[in-house]
Amino acid sequence: HYKLWSTFVTLLIFILLPISVSVEYIQRFKTFSAGEFLSSIQIGVNMYGSSFKSYLTMMGYKKRQEAKMSLDELDKRCVCDEERTIVHRHVALGNFCYIFYHIAYTSFLISNFLSFIMKRIHAWRMYFPYVDPEKQFYISSIAEVILRGWAVFMDLCTDVCPLISMVIARCHITLLKQRLRNLRSEPGRTEDEYLKELADCVRDHRLILDYVDALRSVFSGTIFVQFLLIGIVLGLSMINIMFFSTLSTGVAVVLFMSCVSMQTFPFCYLCNMIMDDCQEMADSLFQSDWTSADRRYKSTLVYFLHNLQQPIILTAGGVFPISMQTNLNMVKLAFTVVTIVKQFNLAEKFQ
Repeated sequence: HYKLWSTFVTLLIFILLPISVSVEYIQRFKTFSAGEFLSSIQIGVNMYGSSFKSYLTMMGYKKRQEAKMSLDELDKRCVCDEERTIVHRHVALGNFCYIFYHIAYTSFLISNFLSFIMKRIHAWRMYFPYVDPEKQFYISSIAEVILRGWAVFMDLCTDVCPLISMVIARCHITLLKQRLRNLRSEPGRTEDEYLKELADCVRDHRLILDYVDALRSVFSGTIFVQFLLIGIVLGLSMINIMFFSTLSTGVAVVLFMSCVSMQTFPFCYLCNMIMDDCQEMADSLFQSDWTSADRRYKSTLVYFLHNLQQPIILTAGGVFPISMQTNLNMVKLAFTVVTIVKQFNLAEKFQ
């Protein structure tokens, strides 16, 4: 039953929902007002991107299981209460991210639906066979919001999954920084014990790299798709607000723009923080008490220090580095779209 239900929902969201929007554009394009069309197309473009992102996320299931195995090994190293507290704090942060995204996405869905239905206008203009959208207005509107609700949940999963995964990666990077600072800090231990302690840190670093490498291919595709869409979607939303929105629909569009920005901004910011953490790990190792160590320890430390200085960098589609700078460059495309519309007076022609 679970597999049948999963197959049904997947086909409905991935295939039937995009087709429903496309058919509506083809059959009733002339009946769209400018505001309705922009409200529909900005969400429609994002929806097509969400379908691709969800497909890539599903295809990355095996990679996520590989990453989970590395994560299990890293968790075994957390033996003291202080380290476990840090892990629990980051897990709570991941839960908070999910709840916050859920509230934000649901708020947009509800506000957009209510702002249009109070005017007796369809919020998203979707095609349903054997349903007349004018005569059966409320039936078609309820069907729209249910399908969009599933699509929003699909989008929620694809956006939160990379963020939470990298939050956990940064958790273990933070723990490793503490262990590196504490190397050779306990007097009375033998050189072999100090060397084993350093070797354990090398192993932790290798596990963190394995964890990130397993997820790299999964997140590369999803963030690449979002980078391609964010400028266009935000540009369409800004045009909608500036020229065609009323107060009620404007609030919904602003919420939508916030949700679109949340799809890349927090993840890019987190990737920047992880790049900085890599340099801090190297600094922590170099500042540890290694000057009095034997030759074996120092040679291992030099090799490890060289590896720590290589930053953990994720790329989108193997093309763009996932960072705040790339995110800002993509957002600038939105202002380019608005500038083109203003220069050619396209908004006045649509009105």
